[in-house]
Amino acid sequence: MSIATLIIGESGTGKSTSLRNLDPQRTLIVQAVKKPLPFKSKGWKVRISLKSEGNVIQTDDPATIERIIRQSPHDIVVVDDWQYVLANEFMRRSQETGFQKFSDIGRNAWNILMAATDVAPHRRIYILAHSDTNELGHTKVKTIGKLLDEKITVEGLFTIVLRTVVRDGQYLFATQNSGNDTTKSPMGMFAEPLIDNDLASVDKAICEFYDIPDTQPVKQAA
Repeated sequence: MSIATLIIGESGTGKSTSLRNLDPQRTLIVQAVKKPLPFKSKGWKVRISLKSEGNVIQTDDPATIERIIRQSPHDIVVVDDWQYVLANEFMRRSQETGFQKFSDIGRNAWNILMAATDVAPHRRIYILAHSDTNELGHTKVKTIGKLLDEKITVEGLFTIVLRTVVRDGQYLFATQNSGNDTTKSPMGMFAEPLIDNDLASVDKAICEFYDIPDTQPVKQAA
């Protein structure tokens, strides 16, 4: 059973930037939207095909993402941004009538989340997604509407849900529930309710908490 972590937040609040200190030799980034990394990208290389070398794969195909999670030799896989996997499929199928497309999108989204928790115990899978705040001020992960929300309670599939916070120019992760969101983490994993938005530090804390042993870097992409 791998360790899956959900990180939610509005656009521009530091989700992708939090990847900046991860080790490129141990990490594979899956980008659902083709865009440059928001930090100096030395050590990161986009694959020109799934079989070529590189540690950044650009695809929004749910079956491909599930296969990558299950088959990648990397200790860490980051899916950025899970919400666009749903949204892009919805837009491609926007002319379809009926509810079947919502069931299909929900199943595809669920398959990715199941894969994130179902690989080797030493592996960590980080799912980045946009947040949505309703009229009552309650914040949760953004999907594509109530029909999907009725099928999946996304946060219920994770033990760790972090939320981005921007305060006085600082980009942070909330580690504890405010009473009005879905943030959560195991007791004692993080020392403070707000921590730096550094996914490498988060990963270190997770490894220490769960006694995950150090492994060898991936020398060549699978």
